Amino acid sequence: MTPHTDDKTPVTLLGLGAMGTALARAWLAAGHSATVWNRTPARADALAAEGARTADSAAAAVAAGPLVVVCLLDDASVGEVLADADLAGKDVVNLTTCTPGQARTRAAWARERGARYLDGGIMAVPPMIGQPEAGGYVFYSGSCELFDRHREVLAVPAGTAYAGADPGSAALHDVALLSAMYGMFAGVTHAFALIRREDVDPAEFAGLLADWLTAMIPMVHGVAAELGVGGESEEDASSLAMQVAGTPTFLDTARQQGVSPELLTPYFELMRRCLAERTGEGAPRSMVDLLLG
Repeated sequence: MTPHTDDKTPVTLLGLGAMGTALARAWLAAGHSATVWNRTPARADALAAEGARTADSAAAAVAAGPLVVVCLLDDASVGEVLADADLAGKDVVNLTTCTPGQARTRAAWARERGARYLDGGIMAVPPMIGQPEAGGYVFYSGSCELFDRHREVLAVPAGTAYAGADPGSAALHDVALLSAMYGMFAGVTHAFALIRREDVDPAEFAGLLADWLTAMIPMVHGVAAELGVGGESEEDASSLAMQVAGTPTFLDTARQQGVSPELLTPYFELMRRCLAERTGEGAPRSMVDLLLG
C-alpha cells in the first residue's frame, strides 16, 4: 500500500459493499487515510489490515474527518445511518443510487444539518474502480464549488463528470444511461433465446450481435438531433409503417422458437401508437413524447 501522506485529504467512507470496498481500496492505494464503517463490522476487517481506520459507529466515522462519502443500499439507508451523526461543517458526497427527487430532498436534508452536499451516480462496476484504463466514471451534481474543492480526491477511484448545480442531475444521468443499457440487455437476451435451441454457436453469434449493435449506435445521435431545436427527422412515415408491418414476423418467430415475446411487445406497441397518433413529427421525437404522456 502507498504510505499515507499528510497533504492528502482524509476520507470517511460509510458502506462496505462491493462498491464501497473498492472505493476505499482505491483511496488507500493512493495514499489517503481512510476511516470506514459498515453495519456488519466484519466487512471492515480486510480494509483495516490494509491500513484503514475502523469506526464503531457511523457517527464516529463522520466525526473523523471533513469529507464523508456515503455508498449504501438506498436512500432510506442514508437517512437511517446518518440520523445520529453531527453533519455540521461536513462535506457529504452521496454515491448511493437514488432517484433525482430523492437526491434533491437529501441535499436539502443535509443543508438543514449544516453540511455541504454532492450527489453522485457511479457509471462503473467494482472491478473498474481504481483502474483508469477501464473507463469508469462518476457523475456529480450539486455545489460546483464543493466539486472543485474535492475534484482531485474524487478522481482517485474513477473519472469525474460534473452534471450541474441541480442535486438531482447526477441521478438523472445515471438512471437514463442505465435504462438504455437495460433496454440493450433485453434485446440481447431475446436474441440469444431465439437461437438457444438451435445449432448455432453462441460465441460466433455474439460476434455478429456485437458488430450489429455497434453499427446501430449512430441512431442515438440521430434521435438527439431530431429532439434539438429545429431538428428534422431522417425517418419518414413510410419507414415507420414498414417497421410496424414487419412486427408480426418477429412475434411469430419468437412463438415458433418457443420464446416469450414479452421483451419486444412493449416497444412494438409504442411503435404502433406512434404510427396512429403522430402529428407530422419524426418517429423518434413522437415516440419519446408519447412516453411523456
